[in-house]
Parts: sequence; structure tokens; C-alpha cells
Amino acid sequence: MNTRLHEVSPSPSLNPEVVDALTHAREGVAIDRASALLLAEQAPLQELLGAANELRARGKGTVVTFSKKVFIPLTTLCRDYCSYCTFRKDPGQPGAHFMTPDEVLALAEQGRRAGCKEALFSLGDQPERIFPEAREFLRQQGFARTLDYLAAMCELVLEKTGLLPHANPGVMDRSALERLKNSNASVGLMLENVSPRLMRNGLPHANAPDKVPALRLRTMEEAGKLSIAFTTGILIGIGERMEERVDSLLAIRTLHETYGHIQEVIIQNFRAKPEIPMAAHPEPSLDDMLSTIALARLILGPHMNVQAPPNLSYSDFPRLLDAGINDWGGISPVTKDFINPEAAWPQISRLRSETEARGFTLRERLALYPEFVGRDKFLSTRVRSRVAAISDADGYPRSAGLAAAI
Repeated sequence: MNTRLHEVSPSPSLNPEVVDALTHAREGVAIDRASALLLAEQAPLQELLGAANELRARGKGTVVTFSKKVFIPLTTLCRDYCSYCTFRKDPGQPGAHFMTPDEVLALAEQGRRAGCKEALFSLGDQPERIFPEAREFLRQQGFARTLDYLAAMCELVLEKTGLLPHANPGVMDRSALERLKNSNASVGLMLENVSPRLMRNGLPHANAPDKVPALRLRTMEEAGKLSIAFTTGILIGIGERMEERVDSLLAIRTLHETYGHIQEVIIQNFRAKPEIPMAAHPEPSLDDMLSTIALARLILGPHMNVQAPPNLSYSDFPRLLDAGINDWGGISPVTKDFINPEAAWPQISRLRSETEARGFTLRERLALYPEFVGRDKFLSTRVRSRVAAISDADGYPRSAGLAAAI
């Protein structure tokens, strides 16, 4: 499917209610829960994809973006035991680690030399709550909380390298968000799913206290109140029901309608790995992924930035463009995807060729989307000055702008 489609009407053979829902969605009308479920259950995949393409073209034109980043895994220690995760470790396990300031700075500098603009900080959630080893490391660094150490490392990277931090640490309270705003261009937290049912015994969040949906929604709301550009999204294929996916997307839409701070929504697909409790759990099919992305576009509207990670669809990743995404997320020329280490990012040259072959223009963006760059309330003074030094009039990074900012 190519972006340069003529608008077409839904097939007349469809259920009239499905036709009405598709027509409203194509027109950019905010569809309600009933309409979203109807489309999920009854609309043919090609109809969903066509409507999503039209909506994406209306709001985003033919530009598809990505961020050149360095991935900084600040700590793999985590108090949550999600059944699909290979990133988190207990003290003593291979790969269990807290990065020192020197290690953080060395990795960030490697990214800067490779032309990265974004420093993505990913880490386990509140390990000091259960691990004495985490508390002792933090004490040696002069901190009581991982979130405070994270903020200090973001400040260090911003100051010493000019890279724009994007922190993704899990649940955050207001004080942590306030401090992170001082040094972060944007902040992220995957909602994953709004359903507390997934916390029941035998389900993926049963031993993950920080996956309580109300806590994650509260973090997202506090970020909205503080005018922090925010990245979130859903994780599909972990045992959730279709109505729970829809409810999760609607919850994100409601927060954005209230605060206007959601800069990006990621649709991420579960991938089975041999070392996880869910090793035998079936993965979502490509068609399931495509239909969910298309549904997200129809729920979230023409102007939301919708992303799907290309590395998690392997060689099929170009087909994600058929479903209405307008962003590939962060791609690193220097570090692997530590969350999914088995899934290599595509080379940027291939990303460009596959994107352009489908009629799109690939553009690099910052950790802050272009439409947020000129909105001063979303940036602290120190971050605003960095963004101004490396961005052009349209909010995209300038060539060689980072070097001039240091």
C-alpha cells in the first residue's frame, strides 16, 4: 500500500454501522468506544488500513520521522517481575548493573560522536525499594532514590555532551517529574494496558506493583499538569482483550485532550524469548499488529504521532507504514535495543530506502517532536536553549547543530 492513495469509500457490502464508523473516522471525527470496538471486530483489514492511511495523510502528509539516539541502560535492577521482560535483573545475576557517572558520560559521548541527538535513559523501576545493593550504590553516589540519580545523570549528559535526554524510568511522582523537566526534552512511560485484570495471578503483571494502571495514568496526568512532552503507548499480545486495547487508547486520548502533552503513542508488539516466563506465549500476528496500529490512528486522530518499533517486526517492518504510523522511533547507530537485544534496529540507510520506496520522506527529529519545539511551556530554560541551538525553523535538527551547542 502506498501513501498516495485516492480517497475511497468503504465497501457497500459492509454492515451499515461499520460503514458509518469508517466514514466518521476518515473524516477525522473522534470515534467513541462503541465505534472503535465495532471497527476492531467487523471492519476488514484493508478497510482499516485505507482509512488509517487517509487520516495519516491528512494530519502528517508524507513525512515519516525517526530519532537518532544513544540508548543508556542506567540500571537493569528492577522491583517488578513482568512475565515478558528480559531487561530486568536481580543483584548477582549476569547483566545486573548500575551505571556509574563515568560510564553514562562515556556512552553518551560515543553517541554524540556518532551524530546522535537523543540520550534515551531506560531503567528498572524503583529497585531501591527491595534491593539493599541498589540502596548502597545510590548512597555511594549521594542519592536515596533511583529517580533522583537519574535526574542527575540527565543533567550531566545535557551539560557535558549537549544530547537531549529522554527519560523512561517507570512510575514517577510529581517531584521527580519536576526535576526531570529541568534536563529532559521529553519523558516517557508506556501505559502498556489500562486493565487491572492483567495483574491477576498467572497474568503478566501479577508480580509488578508498578504496573498498576492507576499509578501509570497518574504519572501521565502529572506530566500533563507540568506541561511535559510525553511519550506513551500500549503493548499488545500479552493476554489482553481487544476491548482492553481500545480502552487503553481511549485513556491516552482523554489525557491528551485534557492537557495536550502526549507527543507520541507507540504500538509495541510482544515478542517471545526463551528465557522469559511467557516463552511459549503466542506472539501477535502481523495482521493483528497492522489492525491495531490502524485502529490507534483512527482513535487518536490525524495529528497524533503514532509509532511502531521497526526492529520488532523484523523483515516485515516496511509494512507498518501501511497502517498509518508516521514515526519509526529511536534508532541507534551505537547501541543495541537493550529491552529487545535479539532484535537489531534496521540500518538508517535501509530505513530511508524502504520508507522512500513507499512514497514517504524520511526525516530525523529530536527527542522532542517538531510541533512541541516552539512551545516554550514544554521546556525548561536550559533545555530550550539546547533545542534552539540544534533545531531549524521547522523544529527538525539542523546539520552539525549539535557540535555548535556544546
